[in-house]
Amino acid sequence: MSVLMGPDELHGLLTDGFPVVLLDVRWKLGAPHGLEQYRSGHLPGAVFVDLETELAAPASPEEGRHPLPAIMDLEHAARRWGVCGDSLVVAYDDNAAMSAARAWWLLRWGGFSEVRLLDGGLGAWRRAGYPLESGDVRPEPGDVVLRPGAMPVLDADDAAVMAHGGVLLDARAAERYRGETEPVDPRAGHIPGALSAPTTENLDADGRFRPVAELQQRFATLGVEAGAPAGVGVYCGSGITAAHEVAALELAGVRAALYPGSWSQWSCDPERPAAASRRSGDH
Repeated sequence: MSVLMGPDELHGLLTDGFPVVLLDVRWKLGAPHGLEQYRSGHLPGAVFVDLETELAAPASPEEGRHPLPAIMDLEHAARRWGVCGDSLVVAYDDNAAMSAARAWWLLRWGGFSEVRLLDGGLGAWRRAGYPLESGDVRPEPGDVVLRPGAMPVLDADDAAVMAHGGVLLDARAAERYRGETEPVDPRAGHIPGALSAPTTENLDADGRFRPVAELQQRFATLGVEAGAPAGVGVYCGSGITAAHEVAALELAGVRAALYPGSWSQWSCDPERPAAASRRSGDH
């Protein structure tokens, strides 16, 4: 199943009049100005997606900073974006798909398969010399029907088991994994048994996903290979960039489970242990 679409292919589809639903998922932790940036310039026809309100349920210590939305809420949002059952959806952002991957993963989780990430995002589109437009886009409502469960999910207990019985990857920056700093969540460190696998290492210098062979080699050094019997899980701070790592693993031929609560949920539970030692795979 395809994960990516390049800017040239996307531009060709749009030029030919092929109906593509474009999702602008601009969001960065601590920088809630995605809507303003979207309005100042976005891909032609793109709809703004609010990560905080449409791609997540309200935060809580029990569920984490970005719990999965209720499926009916996600379906309502997807219909607002103009998604129909036979649509082709392409999601992008201005941060190497780090937030757009959340929309990709959620739609896939909801059973919608025809969704891609724009490889290289807004930067790649601009470098190719393709146009932007400004203002808001309000498409005709879609009719997509979503059902949860098409992508594997872990809860905290599952993650603890995966860390020792399979491979659990921590997609945060290595210094957060090591417990040297924790800018957001209550405790520093990582889930005991997890391996450090920063999401940024899935990318090349231009913010595109690395070639499949390089991703396969990267994950093989962490004990993850296509067809391996051990399960693979991924977490991050709150389940956002972990979706990017799930996409990279999919490119490498590995189906991985996402722990949506991630460290923001785990670290709020005083009964859950936190480790801070370096482990194999931490660079």
